[in-house]
Amino acid sequence: MKYKAIICDLDGTLLNEHHTISEETKETIRKVVNSGVKFIIATGRHHNDAITFKDMLELDSFLITSNGAKVHDYNNKEIISHNIPAHLSKELLNYNYNEKLHKNVYLDEEWYAEKPLEDALLFHKESGFHHVIAPFQSLVGKEITKFFFICDDEEHISELEKKLRKQFNEGLNITLSLGSCLEVMREGVSKASAIEEVLKAEGIDLKDTIAFGDGLNDLEMLSSVGKGFIMGNGSPRLKALLPENEVINTNAENGVAKKLQEIFL
Repeated sequence: MKYKAIICDLDGTLLNEHHTISEETKETIRKVVNSGVKFIIATGRHHNDAITFKDMLELDSFLITSNGAKVHDYNNKEIISHNIPAHLSKELLNYNYNEKLHKNVYLDEEWYAEKPLEDALLFHKESGFHHVIAPFQSLVGKEITKFFFICDDEEHISELEKKLRKQFNEGLNITLSLGSCLEVMREGVSKASAIEEVLKAEGIDLKDTIAFGDGLNDLEMLSSVGKGFIMGNGSPRLKALLPENEVINTNAENGVAKKLQEIFL
């Protein structure tokens, strides 16, 4: 079967261990796209960050960012926006968080944090996109695109996940992109929901697509497309939840490129 579209996550999937796209992967995607197959990025990153990789691959396609909360068209114009309502955003901004958690917000064109985190910036060296330091109280009253929390101690992340799920049993979608990163979007927002809207615009059926991912924020996407592939370095929880999905090589081994070569070239 010749698939018509490929949907691919960035961190831990398309990007290698150096947080960039290898030359093998670039060349493979160029060949596949030139054969008439659509390649669509679907990431948790901010659109001002992810566009760097869309340009790097010279893609003529939609761009899905903030785990589906934002979609930009071929000309990088925003066409879909699903923000967290201001009243819920206020509760999250005022929440009493563990001081060891690094708190982050995507709002409009910016990425806000209350204090710097140099390790996080390593993930964004290609784009140069960086956080603006601002007190979260200054953001109260705004509709937030996405909250995310980073901590090397995964126990703190796990504890926060449980507490937020208990307190906010409706209105939010809470998920993990990495064991060390918890992400919060508006209820109903996911990569899968955005993909459905994008594919409808493209006139492509879900069964005619494949997807690649590594984190729990890829769960809905990988379970809804025609065939979903999990990276070898992917989340153990993701693999356990999708036992029928094929596990491929790791991102450090150019797993996406290898599988695309096998399927299309």
